[in-house]
Amino acid sequence: MASPLIDFCEQANPAVLRQARATYFKNAQRMQNSILAAAEKRVLIWMAERTPEWINSDHLSVLGFAAQILAGASYARASTSRGWLLAVIVFLALNWLGDSLDGTLARVRQKQRPRYGFYVDHILDSFGSLALMGGLALSGYMHPYIAIGLLVGFLLLSIQSYLATYTLGEFRLSFWSFGPTELRILLVAGNLALFRWPVVWRQHYRLFDVGGAIGLAGMAAMLIFFTARNVGRLYREEPLR
Repeated sequence: MASPLIDFCEQANPAVLRQARATYFKNAQRMQNSILAAAEKRVLIWMAERTPEWINSDHLSVLGFAAQILAGASYARASTSRGWLLAVIVFLALNWLGDSLDGTLARVRQKQRPRYGFYVDHILDSFGSLALMGGLALSGYMHPYIAIGLLVGFLLLSIQSYLATYTLGEFRLSFWSFGPTELRILLVAGNLALFRWPVVWRQHYRLFDVGGAIGLAGMAAMLIFFTARNVGRLYREEPLR
């Protein structure tokens, strides 16, 4: 049920409602503690300060999203030619550039749109991850069930992070020193390793199946740990009276 203020704003002046929403919205504290976070931040600020004026954050968001879609398509094409694995590496680099630099550019230029940026960035990440995991499932280098499991794990961790953003005011960008950049680097290393060791463990298991299974176990542990910690924190902060 809408509040009296919202009802009044909707009936009297929609512009007042938009202003009220913007006023009540609070930026969450960004929790970025990954291995490369400090060095990456310095590089991104350096790049943002030298980015041409005609390039804005929306351009970079589109670049990152398109690159992730193309990375997934390249994985799918890798089922017929391993050369497409190199194309994946190029698109992952472009995805890092667009996905990481868009927010930094907005902050450096003092042109932030917190609600718009948060929504667009993370809905594009969700669709992009669907494309990437879909490409892996079709690549022949990873069992489709493992790719689906990784996608579900990513989406569950994302949901956990978004709920914590709303309820705790903390937006976590990394888990246990691993963030999106570290995961991209692992994928790049895995792609290069596929040229030498596509099958491992006495020639019985695909490299990406082993890596994906380890990733699934890690994601499950992260999900359980952070969910339990956040539930405990919220329980303590809102005790029954």
